[in-house]
Amino acid sequence: MKNLKFLLVGILFGIVLTKSEAISWYRIYEMFKFQAFHMYGIIGSAVGISMIFMLLFKKGVIKDYLGNQIHVKEKKKGFTRTLVGGTIFGLGWALAGACPAPIFTLIGNGFLGIIVVLLGAVLGAFIYGLLSKKLPN
Repeated sequence: MKNLKFLLVGILFGIVLTKSEAISWYRIYEMFKFQAFHMYGIIGSAVGISMIFMLLFKKGVIKDYLGNQIHVKEKKKGFTRTLVGGTIFGLGWALAGACPAPIFTLIGNGFLGIIVVLLGAVLGAFIYGLLSKKLPN
């Protein structure tokens, strides 16, 4: 019961993704062909909201679910790794038609073929976990 609020937030997030058409393969296709602003508006809104939340985390206004201060670690700057990682992520997104967040929403909406994408994402995360200590940071 103590994790019920996280389940409810996840369900709400899935509903928002579905209603905003962020899980639509056609909308993703439009985005990658620069034919519509729809997905850029969704992503831009998410970035803007995330910036506000990060500011509130750093100021101590928002705490974690236990009431503790959230400490945000600074990340190393890196153009090359951001470019390579973003390219790999974008290619996977374009090929699969789904980024990580909508995978579960698509499965919940009955698109069971996306389970293959989920398995690929889990495998990729597992391989990264194995190699992360050997990769340049």
